[in-house]
Amino acid sequence: MQVRVLSFGILKESLGSVPFVLDLPVGATVADLLARLGVQAPMVETLGIAVSVNAEYAERSHVLNESDEVGLLPPVSGGSGADSVGQTTVVRLAREPIAADALVTAAKQGEDGAVVVFDGIVRNNSRGRRTLYLDYEAYEEMATKQMNELAREAITRFGIRHVSIVHRLGRLHVGETSVLIIVASAHRAQAYEASRWLIDTLKKTVPIWKKETFVDGAVWADGEPFPPGYAVEGADGPSS
Repeated sequence: MQVRVLSFGILKESLGSVPFVLDLPVGATVADLLARLGVQAPMVETLGIAVSVNAEYAERSHVLNESDEVGLLPPVSGGSGADSVGQTTVVRLAREPIAADALVTAAKQGEDGAVVVFDGIVRNNSRGRRTLYLDYEAYEEMATKQMNELAREAITRFGIRHVSIVHRLGRLHVGETSVLIIVASAHRAQAYEASRWLIDTLKKTVPIWKKETFVDGAVWADGEPFPPGYAVEGADGPSS
C-alpha cells in the first residue's frame, strides 16, 4: 500500500520539504513507517517527534491504510483562511498582520467583566543573538483543528464566554504580532487562567514551527517537548 508523508520544521532538512509517497506492506503501523524512515534519517527516531495520521495525533501502534496522510511533527514552537467553532470563538491562521485592536473590540460584550489579551510579538534577540526575522510554518489543516479544540476546551474548562486565537504564518519582522489570544469572561480570574492555559498548551500541541534568522545564521527554534502520549520516540524497530 502507499501512504503520503509530510515533514515539517527541522525534519524538512533531512527528509525534504516536498510531500512524498512511501510504499509499505498492508497492515503496517506508524512504528513500521518510522523504522523505514529511520534508515534514511536517524533523527526521526531520536528527536522526540509526534506523528499525525489524517491530521489527528496517532500512536506508534496505529495501523495505516492505503492513501493515509502521515505528518512527521517535530516539537512545536508556536496559513491560510479562517475557521470558527461558533459565536463564542474566533480561530484563524493568517498571513497578513493581525489587527489586534479590532479583534479585541469585537470580542467584548455587555456581560463581560474582563477581557485578557495575550499578544506575542517578535523580539529583536534570542539566546544572545540579534534577530533579523522569523519564519512560521504550520500543518495548516491540523493546526486549525487543534486550535478549535483548544478554544472549545477552554470555554468548558474555565467557564469563560469567548476565545479568539489568531496565529501568523510566513515571515515576521521585529515588533510584529505572531500570536494573539483574547479571552472574555464575566470574571477576571477565569479569564487570566484560561489565557495562560491556552498559550501554554498551544505551544506544546499545535503543529506550528518557527525558523529564526539572525545576523550570523539561521536555526529552527527548539520546540517544547510534546505532552505525554504525543511523542513517538524510542522505536524498537518494525512491529511483528
